[in-house]
This record gives sequence, structure tokens and C-alpha cells, in this order.
Amino acid sequence: MKKSAVFFLSLLSAFVFSQKVWTLQECVNYAVENNLQVIQNTYNKKLQDNSLQIAKRQYLPGVSGTINSNASFGQGRDIFGNTNRNDNFNNNTSVGADILIYNNGRLEKNIRKTEFDVEASKFDIEKIKNDISLQIAQQYLSILLNREITKISESALDNADKLYKRAKITTEVGTTPQTILAEAEAALAREKQNIKTAQINTERSLFALAMLLQLPDYKNFDIQNVNIQSEIEAPLFSADQIIEKAFENQPQIKSAEVRIKSAEAQTEITETAFWPTVTASAGIGTSYFNSLVTNYAGRDINGNPIKESGFFKQYKDNFGQQLGLSANIPIFNKGITRLNVEQSKINEDIAKNALLQQKQQVLQNVQQAQFDAESNYQAYLAASQAVKSAKLALDFAEKSYNAGKTTIYDLNIARNNYANAQGSVEQSKFNYLFSLKLLNFYAGIPLSL
Repeated sequence: MKKSAVFFLSLLSAFVFSQKVWTLQECVNYAVENNLQVIQNTYNKKLQDNSLQIAKRQYLPGVSGTINSNASFGQGRDIFGNTNRNDNFNNNTSVGADILIYNNGRLEKNIRKTEFDVEASKFDIEKIKNDISLQIAQQYLSILLNREITKISESALDNADKLYKRAKITTEVGTTPQTILAEAEAALAREKQNIKTAQINTERSLFALAMLLQLPDYKNFDIQNVNIQSEIEAPLFSADQIIEKAFENQPQIKSAEVRIKSAEAQTEITETAFWPTVTASAGIGTSYFNSLVTNYAGRDINGNPIKESGFFKQYKDNFGQQLGLSANIPIFNKGITRLNVEQSKINEDIAKNALLQQKQQVLQNVQQAQFDAESNYQAYLAASQAVKSAKLALDFAEKSYNAGKTTIYDLNIARNNYANAQGSVEQSKFNYLFSLKLLNFYAGIPLSL
């Protein structure tokens, strides 16, 4: 019974998932959370976070302990030429600590530089999320466009089917020649092909979006239809109004700005190599020695042998402490430090040039979006006028055909012109909408439909 219940719930959850219809916002949210490129850069940010923690912990003292045990065996000669056995065992234990006292602020500068790197990696993630979001919005609109073209093809197919049925009847009763029926049948076949092509294009667009989302089951993927307004308005923003906002908001600009600060901080770190480094140290230790031959530590002033103390007594008697202060003063290192500083300053110039490149790229993107929006809007206006003319021509062609004053060939040409004009309207409208969304995005307005 339990197995049956589990199987039923699994089947039900799979069915519900297969029936899920995705909105644009759901697609964007899913992509930015699950895209492998986003995840990869998230790992990079975690590495930078760990580097920052390491940099901060450099202020703490380093503490280490050592234990050394040695045993030696064999014969040797003393200074008098006497040969003796030299079998012994010794043990040393110590604990030491050292802490950096002065290095011209290298630790603090390294922390600041690493903080800039962390901030830059955060903006890098935002940049990737923005790129993916724009790709998804474009593909989402592509699906909606192909569905609109499918509707146009379905309407054209319905008209072609009516014309074919009428031609079949009139041909059978002998009022129209066989060529009329053949042309009507050919037109019907063409419209069936057109609708199949539109359906395949829709499926292809759905597949492409599923691949962007990296969904394993693309066959059951579907999106929510959005009612796009039939009448659209001219762009509200100009490129000049958007560019300044884009420079303030776009993560690639912020990332480039932060990397300039990181490069400057690296130069400051490199310059600390000109200064001395002062380190303090402290330690404690003890030792144990045992002669494996005599078990004697030597002789007293009277010549009597002194028996070696036990392990713990020697550890107590030999216990000692030490304090130290050392300074590493750079004198001459072949001019490498100066060259390293010059290299760091070159990296500053590279970072500044990278910022100019990013600003130039954003400027061109905004100007391109503005140009596309204006061009697509004009194309939409022209296509809207063309579709009105094509509809009027189709109406005249249908009336003339019904009155027997024109041929079915002329009627089919008029129908094709009208369908093509409708497709051009939808194409220019969706192109304009994406350009407009792109402009709004650079202006700081979130993506939506």
C-alpha cells in the first residue's frame, strides 16, 4: 500500500511539473540560480572571500611546536685518541610564536586590496546574470512571435480550406475548370506547409529557451502566453538620457572601477618591499639526553660519576624560554622591487583602460538599442500601413473573384501578400519590443512583459 502511494505521488508530481507553464520572471529566476556559468563565478567569489579571511588572519601570531627525537649508535674516538662506544638518545621539545610588528602597513593594504577583489567578483556575477536575463527575454519574445505567426498561418489555412471546398463544388458542377480546383488544392497545401513551418519554429524557440535554462526535460517545457498590445508607442527615452544611468548601474562598469582601486592597492603593497620588516618571536623548550652505554651524565668535581636524571626530571631541569626581535632591512635586491612597482603601475593603467573599454561598450550598446528601437518602430509603422493596404487589396480580390472578374491565382497572390504583411507587422513589433526592453534595462528598469 505504501509503495503504491509513493508511486502515485511521484507520478502526480511529474504530471504537475510537465503541466507547468513558465512566466518570463520564472525563467529568469531559474536561470540565474541554476546556470552553470553563474555557479562557476559564485565559486570564484567564494575563493575571493576565503582569500579575504586569510588576509585578515595575517595579523594573528603564528604558533608552532616541534618534537625531535634522535638515537645514534657506533664507536668514535675522543680528542685523546681513545675509542669508545657512542650510543645515546636525545629528545628536544619546543613551542614558538612569532608576530609581525612592522611592515609599513602591508597587511592592512593587502586586506583592502582583497576586499576590492571580492567586490569586483560580486559585480562579475551580476554581469553574467544580466546577460543571461537578456538572452532569456529575447528567446521568450521569439516564442511569442512564432506563436503569432502560427495564428496568422492558421487563419490563412482556414481561408485556403474554404476556397478549396468552394472550388471543389464549383468544379464538380462544371461552373469552373479543373485548373481552379488544382490551384486551390496547391494553395491549401502551401498553407499547410506554412503552418507546419511556423509550428516547428515555435518548437525550436521553446527548445532553445529550455537549453538556456538547462532543463533536462525540454519536451514538456512551455511558457505562458502574454497579450502583447496591438498598438505600440514610440520610445520614451533617448540614448543621452540612458547613458549616464547605465554608467552608474551596469555591473561591468562598477567591476572595472573597483579593479582600478585593486590595482592601486597592489602598487601600495609592492612599495612596502622598500621598507624594513620587524618581527617579534617567543618560545619555550626543554630536552632530554640519555647515554645508552653508561647511563652517566659525567663526573663531579671529585671525579665521581653523575647518574643521568630521569626523563621528566630532565624536562623540568632543562626547561628554558626565549624572546627575540628581528628586523629584515632591504639593502639591494638587483632593483627588482622598483621594477615590480613599475609593473604594478602599468597594471593600474591597464585597469583604467579596461574601464574606458567597458564604458565604450556600454555606450555603443545603448546607442545600438536606441537605433534599433527607432528603426524597428519605423518599420512597424510602415508594416502596419502595408498590412492595411494588403487587406484592402485582398478584399477587392475576393469580391472580384466572387464576381468572376479575376482568377484564383490573383486571389492567392493577394492572400499571400496579406499574410506576409501580417508577419512583417508581428516581426517588427517584437523586434521593437525587445529593443525597448533593452533600453529600459540600461535605464535601470527590470525586465518584464
